[in-house]
Amino acid sequence: MITLTIEDMTCGGCVASISRVVKNLDAAATVSADVATKRVNVETSKGANAVIAAISEAGFHPVLA
Repeated sequence: MITLTIEDMTCGGCVASISRVVKNLDAAATVSADVATKRVNVETSKGANAVIAAISEAGFHPVLA
């Protein structure tokens, strides 16, 4: 599992955007997010760098937690 902190994730729309880009990267991925703690957990066969790059391209600033 990849755990990220995304400080600029502020609402449900942000969560939906992040989930969408991760699913575009890996359709079998599971994404869970908590806006209050700014944490996102991703289970995927892709590496952390690929997930971070995809989320970054969507305009967010993920950091490994």
